[in-house]
Order: sequence, then structure tokens, then C-alpha cells
Amino acid sequence: MLTDRQNKVLKLIVERYIKEAKPVGSKAISKALKCSSATIRNEMAALEDAGLLEKTHTSSGRIPSETGYRYYVDNLMELKKMNAEDMLKLQIVFRNQQLALSDVITKSLQVISDITNYTTVVLGSTSHENLLKQIEVVPIDEVSMIVIIVTDKGHVEHKNIKLHDVSLDEVKKTVSLINNLISGTPIDEINTKLEYEIKPIIGNYVKQHEQLYNAFYHVFNDFTKQEVNIVGRNKILEQPEFSSNITKIKNVFNKLEDGKLLREITEDGDNNIRVYIGNESNIDSDVTVIKTTFKNGNDEGTIAIIGPKRMEYDRVVSMLEYMKENIER
Repeated sequence: MLTDRQNKVLKLIVERYIKEAKPVGSKAISKALKCSSATIRNEMAALEDAGLLEKTHTSSGRIPSETGYRYYVDNLMELKKMNAEDMLKLQIVFRNQQLALSDVITKSLQVISDITNYTTVVLGSTSHENLLKQIEVVPIDEVSMIVIIVTDKGHVEHKNIKLHDVSLDEVKKTVSLINNLISGTPIDEINTKLEYEIKPIIGNYVKQHEQLYNAFYHVFNDFTKQEVNIVGRNKILEQPEFSSNITKIKNVFNKLEDGKLLREITEDGDNNIRVYIGNESNIDSDVTVIKTTFKNGNDEGTIAIIGPKRMEYDRVVSMLEYMKENIER
């Protein structure tokens, strides 16, 4: 059990280190708390003995340990109110009625990534849980059209395609063939069915069968890949913890490429905001993952922000809460 002064010392050290990325000495804390440096050094030594602070080899100051960050998040952190500029940037995205929900989420995560210099991730519902109900096609002009995919759970996705020298009648025949033969198939199995059930016979129905087959194959392939969307992947390079450590950078990038690992952060089934610090992240000891889940009608998924362990926890949690609230609204 920490004393009130120890709580204040730890909070100041965490927040100063997050801001400056430099070990914090007793002098800076003593000025803030109006105590003698000797008193603060004693408190820092006690916090180090408790495993909440660590010494570095290059400075007499202290930095938070992984346990120290966890204590800060669980007991000391005060959520930072979003500033007007950040809120306005996100509101512009959320108020754009022309965007599909998936585009709103991706664009808002891009805004957050640019604001914070952290990597952001959206993980959608697993495609094997969605069955194809039907596809529809809406012509735009002579070569462009929109393919609309509807699942049994009511999820609707649209993709623009271009077809050259293909009649609308041939497009309609292809759509009818797909709806008749593979309706009811899990989304992540559709391309297999297209290859083994549609591809061998489509030439019997339409002349431009190769172009049509390839177009619809890519539509479904893109739909399936949307389960994991990483925004600002290279932002991690801008953090001092990673800027000069090539081995660490490679490790983090490999982990970000691992869709299975990223999906594991959804498995706790918790609808609240969760913070995974350092080794808890399963990515790197210097990485933190903050995530929450969302549900809007039949659409559900997870949004996460990935950054250094020295992350602005109070700011990021406020942003995720704001984003979750607007998505679900």
C-alpha cells in the first residue's frame, strides 16, 4: 500500500517520462511537490524496492517499470479530456454520411494515428461467422459498377469494379450463377467454391468469363482480408525506444504481420477498454496495446492502438472511448 506522497511521486514520474522519454531525477519531482530532494530520493528508493520504478545505467534518475505502469493505469491515471482540435478532426469523419461504417472506422483510426504517432488496428468479425446471402450489381457507367455483398447477419459491403467490353447481360448471368450455387457459403470459403464450382462452368454461360471470374474473385478476396486492417504501421519507427534497435523493429513488424496474434487480443470477450502493457501485449516488452470492442447493428469488431510502453495512456483511452461511442451511435 503506497502512501499519498508515494502515489504523487509515481504519478509525476510516469507522466514526465511519458512526455520526455528521459529518466526522472529527484530535483524535478521535489520542485513539483515542494519537498526536499532527500525526501523525494527516499520515496523513489521505496518505489524502486516495491518494483514500481527502475534505475537506468546512464542516469541517476528513475523510469517506471512495467509494474509501475500497471499501477499507474489501474490506480492513478486521470482521463485527459480530448482537445477541441482532435475532436473536430474525428467529428468530420463521423458526420460524413457518404461513408460506409468500415470506411468511417478506418479513416478515424488514420486520424488517431496521425495525432498520436501510434499504430492503430481494426479487427472485424471473423468471416467464417458470416454466410453469403446474395450479391447484387449496380451499374455506374459503361465500364464501372458497384458489387454489393450481403451476408446472413445483415452485413453489407460494396466494392467498385471495372469491366471492359462486357455486357450488362453477361454480368447479370454471372451474378445469378454465383447466387444460385454458393449462396449460404461462409465468406472465407467463397473463393475456394468460386475456383472449384464456378470457374469450370462459367465459360458455358458468358463469353468474357475470365474477366468476370477474376473481378468477382478479387471482390470476395478483398472482403475476406478486411478482418485485420493496420493503419500507421511505420509510426513505431518514430518512437525513441525503436528508432535505433533494428532487431526490435523487425520483431515488432513481424508480430504486426501476424493476423492470428492480432486477433488474440479480442479473445477476452470484454466490451470495456483494456490495456496490455509490455509483455502482456505479446508483441514486445516495450509495447503497449490499448483496445476496445464495438457493436453497431450486425457489425462488430475490435479497435486497438499500439504504441510504446511509454504511451499517453490517459489521452489514448479518452480517444478510444470517444470513438467507440460514436461508432455505436
